Amino acid sequence: MKVIHLISGGDSGGAKTHVHMLLQNLSRTIEVTMVCFMEGPFSQEARELGIPTVVLPGRNIFRVYSQLKRMILEGGYDLIHCHGARGNMMGALLRRATGLPVVSTVHSDYRLDYLGRPLSRITYGVVNTLSLRRLDYRIGVSDAMTDLLISRGFDPDRLFTIYNGLDFTPRVPALSRAEYWKSVGLNADESSVVVGIAARLNPVKDIATLVRGFALAHAACPQLRLLIAGDGEQMPMLKELSDHLGVSGAVCFAGWVTDTDSFYNALDVNTLTSLSETFPYALTEGARAGLPTVASRVGGVPYLIDHGVNGFLFQPGDAEALSRHLITLARDKALREHMGRRLYEKGRSQFSLESTLDRQLDIYRAILRRKARKAGRRDGALVCGAYGRGNAGDDAILEAIVRELRQLDPDLPVWVLSRNPDSTRLTYRVNSIYTFHIPRFLWRMGKTRLYINGGGSLMQDATSRRSLWFYLFTISAAKLLGNRVMMYGCGIGPIHYPSNRRLAAGVLQKRVDAITLRDTHSRNELEQMGVTAPEIILSADPTVILPAAESATVDGILESAGLDPAGRYIGFTLRPWPGFAEKAALFGQAADYVYEKYGLTPVFLPIERRLDVGAAQLAARGMKAPHYILEETGSSSHTIGLFARMQVVVSMRLHALVFSAGQGVPLVGVVYDPKISSFLSYIGQDLYTDLDHLTLEGLKTHLDAAVGRIGDEAFLSGGVERLRNVEQRNRDTAGRLLGLEGGGAI
Repeated sequence: MKVIHLISGGDSGGAKTHVHMLLQNLSRTIEVTMVCFMEGPFSQEARELGIPTVVLPGRNIFRVYSQLKRMILEGGYDLIHCHGARGNMMGALLRRATGLPVVSTVHSDYRLDYLGRPLSRITYGVVNTLSLRRLDYRIGVSDAMTDLLISRGFDPDRLFTIYNGLDFTPRVPALSRAEYWKSVGLNADESSVVVGIAARLNPVKDIATLVRGFALAHAACPQLRLLIAGDGEQMPMLKELSDHLGVSGAVCFAGWVTDTDSFYNALDVNTLTSLSETFPYALTEGARAGLPTVASRVGGVPYLIDHGVNGFLFQPGDAEALSRHLITLARDKALREHMGRRLYEKGRSQFSLESTLDRQLDIYRAILRRKARKAGRRDGALVCGAYGRGNAGDDAILEAIVRELRQLDPDLPVWVLSRNPDSTRLTYRVNSIYTFHIPRFLWRMGKTRLYINGGGSLMQDATSRRSLWFYLFTISAAKLLGNRVMMYGCGIGPIHYPSNRRLAAGVLQKRVDAITLRDTHSRNELEQMGVTAPEIILSADPTVILPAAESATVDGILESAGLDPAGRYIGFTLRPWPGFAEKAALFGQAADYVYEKYGLTPVFLPIERRLDVGAAQLAARGMKAPHYILEETGSSSHTIGLFARMQVVVSMRLHALVFSAGQGVPLVGVVYDPKISSFLSYIGQDLYTDLDHLTLEGLKTHLDAAVGRIGDEAFLSGGVERLRNVEQRNRDTAGRLLGLEGGGAI
């Protein structure tokens, strides 16, 4: 593999560090050449690092373009990689002339790159914006940057994410803490708690908020000291501000720092107060030093800093919140040590230099694979379901299907019909069409290979006849427009109206190639409807493959909701349904019973926030036991992690049962739909009752039995392991319909 990198050569800060470190290490594996458009410290340092570097100076764009074009064509390069405005402009010009794929690493928000420089903004800024749109692929230097590009209309299928990796090999600082304090003039001793930041002193970094927050914290904790490393136009203003706030004796401006190892070793708390960021090296450098971090919630920061777990987050510009977090850390040495250790472990495992290099090579391979992919033929899959409506169960189904499609073919273009396409694009990094934009749906169906009717209970008329008709229409249209059609880990029924049963049976019989089912009840429904033509396979709900979030992350979620991570809880997931209001008080009484008898604190966990929170509030009226009603549970992994912390789960929602069963939690089901009892029977669970027949005594009996199963791993995990094994049939079937090797015969 031979890659040419184009960059202006005047870069500094994180972009310079990223490019130098990346190319220095990539050159040991592949052939790389860096082209700069000016001579200076950037190119000189690159040569010193052993990076093959060429400088093509001059303001004659066309002459430089001709030189580059000849160099690339004669040099036998495979790929052009751009950085920054001038690199992107040249990449856009060379893309068609060379026939090579062109990718750009977006190091920062291109709309903010020339903040405070209006002339540069309307020249370089506009050129950069136009050039970025003309390139083949873009790489965001954090998930947040990739999300930003998606929100601005860039194709998710042509975006990648990489992080500014750091070498986590143990470092030995040149100076001790005391020696470093003395070298920069910080008035500190061993009783001091030193807060620090390394950043350019410009408006985007908002160091003024740090000084104000520090002053508030210092009034409560006089042992605090602030060490600011960096230089910039705001230095005089910041010094004046610290004087004005009366903390100049506790604040040290160290200027530009080259010995970063000694700097971070001299700190107790790392900070970052930026108004905008991608993923700054200051975070990973602090993580390598094992420092708890207090940072503004911007850009890619929340992907490293888990609030309450390995640091604290605050809204940009909120000096009071910053001060509260500094006070908390200043007063608790053990907390500083615990958070710092957690941050080090996360940084080492996920944001190391090795992971960055592997990721960059993976990106190059993916781009070259896609170049070799046959152009012009039908390609990709479209997934249709009840997505984008705020239901955690449906969202988890989509996540699982997309995950399995990516396993089959990491380069497969995936489209999704969604009620909230903007959110779906951001969350799953797929292209998305508004559910009822029929012309766009039909146009896309003329280009894809596979249509997936995706999971859940879509084939039913209990909640809506129109939704059934809509899904049957999409199936028919997809087939008539040349797609293979699959129903993926789905449930069938109930379909009550005879006319709807005849319509559904006719469409499924004629237009569907394969149906994978999540339970035996659905298979029986198809048999009764006379559907025999498609390949029918008993599988499982796709969400059984999804993992729970890491334990430390779930700890932080619980703490932020006011719950003790070490507490013992019983989870309730309820939903409105005809007859629920008359039974709601029984759930509250049962929750009181379990708290009094077994010491389990009730927690109400929503699957569909819009509906379930209100149902929980109704059930909790008149409760005596302390209890918690969570407003939301977050991502699929967070939701599963929360259910994993419950000792017992009582649920009307299918996916609360699926998530809990997958984590070995004893279950009590309340059946409002046959899918609940069918799932529980399928995994060998027997504690369930119909909503219509629910009584307090019956619920207590089931709860006693469920509590008795706590810790019975053999009983609780056996059925779910079988589900995980048969769930693979979903993916295998999709693979065969796509004509991929991963979809073998079942």
